[in-house]
Amino acid sequence: MKKLLGLLLFLGLAYTAQGQNISKNALGLRLGDNKGFGTEVSYQRGLGKNNRLELDLGWRNNDNLSTYQLVGLYQWVWNIEGGFNWYAGVGGGLGSWSYNDKYYKGQYYDYNDESRTFVFAAGDIGVEYDFDIPLLISLDFRPQVGLVNYGNNSNFDIALGVRYQF
Repeated sequence: MKKLLGLLLFLGLAYTAQGQNISKNALGLRLGDNKGFGTEVSYQRGLGKNNRLELDLGWRNNDNLSTYQLVGLYQWVWNIEGGFNWYAGVGGGLGSWSYNDKYYKGQYYDYNDESRTFVFAAGDIGVEYDFDIPLLISLDFRPQVGLVNYGNNSNFDIALGVRYQF
């Protein structure tokens, strides 16, 4: 009976420890869609047992709009079960967008070119799975609200993240 109790205690502590561990560093890609398909190089830095900093440098592109942005988010992480976690965060960023309306339905027009630098606030909520190997996969939703030169003042980004943990 003591052996069984000891084994259960050990497994319980191991499970709890796994749920609270955040990798010190994680580097990868975040692929999503927000007014055009885009990619972000994503870096996460563990700050404690259940919080981290995420920095993303990305670009988006569609027919007429190109966007480059740098995003910084402070995130809190909670274990759901096993390797599954959910997280939420707040932050902001800055970037540049350019709008080019020279082509419309295959015809060339020379009007409506514009580019600006913008500043925004952002939130983040998502789920992730931490594999036994140093791989982290996530799916998140990031609403962004423009503060300066942001166009329509809000965007909603949904993305899949794949990161190597070290």
